[in-house]
Amino acid sequence: MPAGQIGEQKLSEIWANAPSPCVDVCKYKRQGRCVGCTMTKAEKDSFPASGNAAMKKAFFETVIARVSQERNPAFWAIAYRRKCERAGVACPLDDLD
Repeated sequence: MPAGQIGEQKLSEIWANAPSPCVDVCKYKRQGRCVGCTMTKAEKDSFPASGNAAMKKAFFETVIARVSQERNPAFWAIAYRRKCERAGVACPLDDLD
């Protein structure tokens, strides 16, 4: 397999195994959105836990855009990286940097 395909396969695997963007704050205020991750309860429930990598990446891009509009996304990114560390999985945010 060519090197580029190996890299793409690894990235796809990272996104497929990505934990939910929820950072376990779960305090709902603004328009029913969590102050930690900006997701609604319905979005948290609908996170494609067994979905494919492309679905998860699109979901994350939506959450990241929303977090960035509301505030500096650094808190969320730090908390999410810690969550990935605790879960023992690669952090998909590294693919977005």
